[in-house]
Amino acid sequence: MQDFPRMILFFLLALGPLVVFHELGHYWVARLCGVKVLRFSIGLGRPIWTKKFAKSDTEWSIGILPLGGYVKMLDARENDLAGVSESDLKGEFTRQNVWKRIAIVAAGPLANFLLAIALFTFLLMNGVAEPIAKVRVANTETTAYLSGLRQGDVITAVNGAPIKAYSEFRWHVLQAGLESQELRISVSRTSPLKTGFNLPDTIKQDIVLPLNQLKKEDFEGDFLAKLGLGVFRPEAKLVKVLAGGPAATAGLREGDVIISIDGKAIRDGQDLVDVVSAAPNQELLVEYQRHGQLMVGKMRTLAESVGNKTVGRVQVQPDGTIQTVEVHHSFFEALQLGNQRTWEYSALTLKMLGKIVTGQASIKNITGPITIADYADQAARLGIEVFLAFLATISISLGVMNLLPIPVLDGGHLLYYSLEVLSGKAIPVKYLEMAQRGGLVVLMCLMIVALFNDIVRKMS
Repeated sequence: MQDFPRMILFFLLALGPLVVFHELGHYWVARLCGVKVLRFSIGLGRPIWTKKFAKSDTEWSIGILPLGGYVKMLDARENDLAGVSESDLKGEFTRQNVWKRIAIVAAGPLANFLLAIALFTFLLMNGVAEPIAKVRVANTETTAYLSGLRQGDVITAVNGAPIKAYSEFRWHVLQAGLESQELRISVSRTSPLKTGFNLPDTIKQDIVLPLNQLKKEDFEGDFLAKLGLGVFRPEAKLVKVLAGGPAATAGLREGDVIISIDGKAIRDGQDLVDVVSAAPNQELLVEYQRHGQLMVGKMRTLAESVGNKTVGRVQVQPDGTIQTVEVHHSFFEALQLGNQRTWEYSALTLKMLGKIVTGQASIKNITGPITIADYADQAARLGIEVFLAFLATISISLGVMNLLPIPVLDGGHLLYYSLEVLSGKAIPVKYLEMAQRGGLVVLMCLMIVALFNDIVRKMS
């Protein structure tokens, strides 16, 4: 719980600017359309700060609740227009033609999409260090292994498209997995044969990865792990051995490489953590290598409570270094890729929502503020580039969610105005009020589900 204030801080740093940018979209277009804006508020509830600048009718405000925001326009449905001058009445919202109202409402989500494009473009131009597309393959009866993928394979292309980073490979798998399609994967693999210079040769291989075995529950967490895939990690070399701990007592030192435990091969640091964690308060036979010499020892694990489970610990830190590649693009390439990535993320979000509605994906995929705060904190720990990429994806989600045809959201208002375009007349106010109340109930239910999922995820 000591990280809770930090999580809240980065949650506000993540969501705050996105909400402000969303509301600025409404504000800018409203002003361009000649609509009178009475208040621009960051946050909800009672204002704790207000300011009206010279030559401006807009009151700028900060609400007591640091969630959301709003733009209050002169609107006959909400304001008493008695005493309002004829010149001001020209800027009343409902008196604008339907296309202006559509533009004002759509400007908020559009601003979120534009922000995502700008962030992606900046990151792609600046260069982002990402894990290389080198895979860790579970040596079991997993889909990845049975398809022919092996530990240390480097993914060079997916369905003919070149792959540079692991995130690109993950993205292709996610898209194909949601459609239960196959992936054609080209890999480069280190050959067991050596050249005369004692350098490893590489061999090329094409593999088909079937994804029709993924279930809706598999998309709740690390879906690649369900296929037996992960980011490649180096051998289990100990970079830190705590003095007086089980490993140190057994004679292990920094620089030792763990080969096996109780006869089970240890490929990397993750294997070491998994095997030790599964054996609390047990004596383990450890085979390790020191300066090229094979050695054997025994160590007894400690038992430690983590959440509602007891896990084993030997108080060592294995090498967790992950090979990365820095990818740079020209401005026009970055802009094109930024647009493409924003479109693909938007389409994927809608596709996932559709699958949740039809029961093809689990409702557990709906997340709320606690999960966003947790992810914002994790992204911030990984660096400014990762945090900005996180902001871009959340901005896209905010834009898509606001476009859903739910009354009280922007998408609901766009639905009203679309019906007005088709019918040639505005929807009666009494029906709008009924729809607003129904939409509020739907939104509250979604928030409750999201919060429940967050709490369950945190406790598990």
